[in-house]
Amino acid sequence: MMPNVNFIVAIILCLAALIIGVAVGGFICYRKGVTSGIEQRKQQAEAAIGSAEKEAARILEDAKKEADSRMKNALVEAKDEIYKLRSEAEKEIKDRRSEIGRQERRIQQKEENLDKKNDNLDRKEESLKQKIKNAEKKLAEAEEIRANQMQELERISEFSKEQAKEYILNSLEDELIHEKAVKVSNYEQQLKDECEEKARSYVSLAIAKCAADQVSESAVSVITLPNDEMKGRIIGREGRNIRTLETLTGVDIIIDDTPEAIALSCFDHVRREVARIALEKLIADGRIHPTKIEEMVEKARREVEHRIRQEGERAVLETNVHGVNNELVKLLGRLFYRTSYRQNVLAHSIEVAKLCGVLASELGVDANSARRAGLLHDIGKALTAEIEGSHVQIGVDVCRKYNENSEIIHAIEAHHNDVEPKTALACIVQAADAISAARPAARSENYENYIKRLQKLESICSSYEGVEKCYALQAGREIRVMVVPDVINDEKMVLVARQIAKQIEAEMEYPGQIKVNLIRESRVVDYAK
Repeated sequence: MMPNVNFIVAIILCLAALIIGVAVGGFICYRKGVTSGIEQRKQQAEAAIGSAEKEAARILEDAKKEADSRMKNALVEAKDEIYKLRSEAEKEIKDRRSEIGRQERRIQQKEENLDKKNDNLDRKEESLKQKIKNAEKKLAEAEEIRANQMQELERISEFSKEQAKEYILNSLEDELIHEKAVKVSNYEQQLKDECEEKARSYVSLAIAKCAADQVSESAVSVITLPNDEMKGRIIGREGRNIRTLETLTGVDIIIDDTPEAIALSCFDHVRREVARIALEKLIADGRIHPTKIEEMVEKARREVEHRIRQEGERAVLETNVHGVNNELVKLLGRLFYRTSYRQNVLAHSIEVAKLCGVLASELGVDANSARRAGLLHDIGKALTAEIEGSHVQIGVDVCRKYNENSEIIHAIEAHHNDVEPKTALACIVQAADAISAARPAARSENYENYIKRLQKLESICSSYEGVEKCYALQAGREIRVMVVPDVINDEKMVLVARQIAKQIEAEMEYPGQIKVNLIRESRVVDYAK
């Protein structure tokens, strides 16, 4: 409606300006015109004014009509818009009321459901309380009945509760011992049937392919002399020569009544070998005095070092093991002058390497790695006199220092069961080591260690309940155990034998294997009078 009013006002202002302009123009023409034309111009002006007034009236009338028409249209449009907005508002209000009504009904329904659930829960709670009361009552009745039954059973059986429990447990233990013994026997028989034939074949094949000589060495070396006069020259004036030799070499020189011979005694084979070579050179040279002794001892040391290097290289070439660190080769050479139970350790290592290669080839394992592990398995023994610890741990540390393969290191660490063998290679090295050590005459022990080992073996067996006597036989390769028949039955004998074997494996060191033989004998003696 506002645009129509502005339009009318504009029209009126235009008409007023037009009228004023015509009037002013007429007035000016009237003043300037000739007096004779004043009347005519006046008439023209009046006519023009009248025409202008008519035109203005007509324009004004048209403007009013246009304004009225536009006003009516605007009113109609406004009414239509108001109706439309009102309809939309009413529809929206209606929809919202419907939605609110639905939500109210839903809320009311949920409240009713909650009320029903609360009622059900209350009823269930009451029912549960009643059931608990009934259960407690029945439990009390059952407890009373059980107590009466227990009293009746104790009266009938003449056993107390503790006595009956002990009797049942003892019966169950006997049944379990029987079942365990039967299962152990079955498993052992099954394993023997499956493994004995293959094991015998593999071991015999490996031994046949590696028929190495066995050399026993002692802690004494004997040197032959050209004559007995040489003994006095070796002793020297006031014993200076023999003292110099013993000081420089670290060995004991034994000169006794043995004709044309002296003995060198030392637990270290390297020092004994240096002394032997030096003495032989001195005897050959004939000049024996402290200065010459020092010279010959130094030459002997160089020769022994060269021999150590040669023996290490020989071992590597003989076993076909390549890429061994030079320091490890030197340590292998030192094993030539090291013995274990009088068995040369380098010869033993070479034999184990060959056995490992044969066993690995038969079992489908890498033979090169097996020979390498077998050759290096006892390398720690080359340093046992210099470094504290077991030869296994020393060997592991040395091989780890020179970047040996982790499988080789594990095989070295596990070959005496210091750790559990986790690879086939470790088991092969363990088996080959046992085969080499168990050869007849391969190893020997001195009398004192022999006696201690047998005493330890018998003491382990005597520590078990039910053992009456035990005897170590066949140089400790078999232990016979006599058991009390009333304490250990036939089924329990299997378990006791297994326990004894496991304890011997854990606590003792021995070459080969030990047979555990349990004997159970029942005797009944009576006399006819």
